[in-house]
Order: sequence, then C-alpha cells, then structure tokens
Amino acid sequence: MATKQCPSCGAPVDFTSIECKYCGEKFKPEPQPTAGFQTPPQYQAPPVYGQPQPYPYTPKSKLVAGLLAIFLGGLGIHKFYLNKPGQGIVYILFCWTFIPSFIAFIEGIVYLCTNDVDFNRKYPGR
Repeated sequence: MATKQCPSCGAPVDFTSIECKYCGEKFKPEPQPTAGFQTPPQYQAPPVYGQPQPYPYTPKSKLVAGLLAIFLGGLGIHKFYLNKPGQGIVYILFCWTFIPSFIAFIEGIVYLCTNDVDFNRKYPGR
C-alpha cells in the first residue's frame, strides 16, 4: 500500500487518508499513483485572432510632458499627450492671447519637478 508523510509530524500515512492518525492534522487526499500512467497535459485554448487584445500599461513620461509644455504648451500639445483633450482644445482656442503659453511654461516646470509616483498617479497611461 502506498503511503505519504504527514506534513505536520512526518508520520507515514495512507494516501487515501484525510487525517493523520497520530497528530490529527487534516489534509486533502491525493490521488493514488498508478504504474505507467501519466496525467494528460492541461488544455490550453489557442489564441483567438481578430479579437482586440488588452493594451499593456505604459506610464506617461514626465520628461516628455514637461518638454512639450515648455516648448509647445501654448498650443496645448502637452494636454493632448496627457489624455486631457478638453483642456488641450481650450489652450488652442486661447493661444492667440499668449496666456496659455505662460500657464504651460509653469506647468512644464511643475511636471519636471514632480516625483514619478505622484506624476503617474495623476496622469496614468493607457
């Protein structure tokens, strides 16, 4: 008869037992080994082509956002990069006043001075 060891006390226990007769430890019964039989490989579904796959998470770069804000911030390019298209459109509408340029310059400095954890929390990637 095949035996195994109790994980608690190490005593020999029958394969079909669900409890150690020496220490009372309960465990799951394991299937009895059979000579010459191998378990079949687990089924793996083939990849499905033509269906969209989820995009991996790619965080936005604070360096790119900061440089876009400093150099092209008057047009709101940095807002489009950070997935804020509504704010980017407002920057484009008021770009002739040069007010978005000043605001974007300050935002660019703030982006570059922010630590990575806070920046990625505020502007997650896709």
